[in-house]
Amino acid sequence: MRHVRQVRHLLEGLLAAGLGLGGLAALVLLLWTLSPHPHGGADGALRIAADLWLLAHGTELTRGQAPVGVTPLLLSALPAWLLFRAVRAADWRPEPDEGTRAALWTTCGYLIAATAAVLYTLPADISAKPLSAAVHVPLFALIATFAGAWSVTGPPEWLRELLPSALDGRRLRAAARVAFAALVAYCAGGALLALGGLVLDAPAAQNGFGQLSADWPGRLAVLLLTVALLPNAALWGASYGLGPGFTPGGGATVAPLAFTGEPLDLPPFPLLAALPSGTPDNAALWVAVAAVPAAGVAATAWYATAAAVPVPGERRTASGWAGTALTAALAAGGTGVALGVLGAYAGGPLGTEELAAFGPDGWLVAGAAFAWSALIGVPLALALRAWRLRRPRWLRALAARAVPRRRERSRTRRRRRTGKGDAWHTTVARRTRWAALKKSSGALVETEGEPRP
Repeated sequence: MRHVRQVRHLLEGLLAAGLGLGGLAALVLLLWTLSPHPHGGADGALRIAADLWLLAHGTELTRGQAPVGVTPLLLSALPAWLLFRAVRAADWRPEPDEGTRAALWTTCGYLIAATAAVLYTLPADISAKPLSAAVHVPLFALIATFAGAWSVTGPPEWLRELLPSALDGRRLRAAARVAFAALVAYCAGGALLALGGLVLDAPAAQNGFGQLSADWPGRLAVLLLTVALLPNAALWGASYGLGPGFTPGGGATVAPLAFTGEPLDLPPFPLLAALPSGTPDNAALWVAVAAVPAAGVAATAWYATAAAVPVPGERRTASGWAGTALTAALAAGGTGVALGVLGAYAGGPLGTEELAAFGPDGWLVAGAAFAWSALIGVPLALALRAWRLRRPRWLRALAARAVPRRRERSRTRRRRRTGKGDAWHTTVARRTRWAALKKSSGALVETEGEPRP
C-alpha cells in the first residue's frame, strides 16, 4: 500500500510540472503563431517556454555570455499553486509523517520533469544554467510541497519538540496570519507607489510599447511581460518605501533619502518609466512614501491585537501582554523573511557590467521590514490591546446593573432547589398568618369560616 502511495505522489509531481510547462507552452506558441516574422520554428518556441518555466523557479538563464536572473513573480505563482495543490489532492492519511513523505515524493516527481526541461534548453541560444537550476528548483519545490502538507497536518513532532513551549501551534498559526497580512499590506503600498510613478510619467510608459515593437503581436508580448512583472514592481516600490531602495544598474542606488551613482540610459520598457529620478521633493511624495511602512505596521499591530483579544472587552479569552508582544514579534520576523526572499527573487542580473545588479537587495529589505514591524508594530499592538480590552461607560453601567439581578435569580433558584423557601406555603403557615390578620384588623375581616387549605 505504501508503494502505491509513493507512485501516486510521484505521478502528482510529474502532473504538476506538466501542467505548468503546458500552460506556458500554449501561451508562447500562440504568440509565435501570431508573429508575422517567427524565428526558430516551433521547437525554438517550446525551448523558450521551458526557459520561462525554469526562470519562474528562480533559475538563472544565459543568452550568450549575458545572464538573465530577474524572475517574473506572477509566473512563479502558477508552479507554486500547482505543487501546493498536488500534495493536498493526493490520497494520504493526515499525519505529520505521511505529509512529509508525500511532500518528498511529490518533489521527486517534479524534479524528474525539471531535469528534462534543463536538458531540453541546453542547445538553445537562451538556456538555463544547470547549477542554478540544481539549487533553485528543488528549493522552490520543497517549500511549496511542505507548505501544502503542513497546512493539513501541521509541522512534524521533531520540529515541535525543537521549539520552546511558548511557541505552540496556536501561536505560530496566529503569527503566520499576521505576517501574511503585513506582507500583503507592504506589497499593496509598494504597488500603489509604483502605480503613482507610472501615472506621473504615463507618456513615457505608453511610448515604450511602440519603441520596443512595431507590430501588434510584439506589443502584446511586451504587455504580457509587463503584467508578469507587476508583482516585481510592487516589491521594488515596497523596498523603496521601507528605506533600502533598489539598484537600477551601474552601481546606482535609488532610495528615499539618497540617490547615488549616475542615472543610466535604460531601455524604454513601460515599467521602468516609474523609476524615480531623485529623492522626493514635496510633501505629497513624502506622504506616499511613508504610507508603505505605515500600512505594514498598522496591519501587524491590528491583526496581532485581533488574535490576542478575539472578543473586545473580554479578558477571560484574551492573551497577556507578553503573549501579544511575542505574536507580533514572530509576525515581524516572518514578514521580514518573506519580503527578503521575494525581494531577492524580484531582482537579479539582466546582463553584464552595468546591468549585473538590478533590483532590491533581499537582506536589506528583510532587515528594514523586520525593524519597522518590530520596533513600531509591537508597541502599537500592545497599545491596541489595552484599547480593545477597555469597556465603554454605558457597557460598564449595564454590566453593574445586571450583576445584582443575576445574583438574585441565582439565589431564588438555589432556594427552590434546596426547598428552603417552601415553608411559607404550608397550611400551618397560612393559618398562622390568617389569625394574625384577624387579630390586627378588628371587625374588618369576617370571623366566620376558616380559609380553605
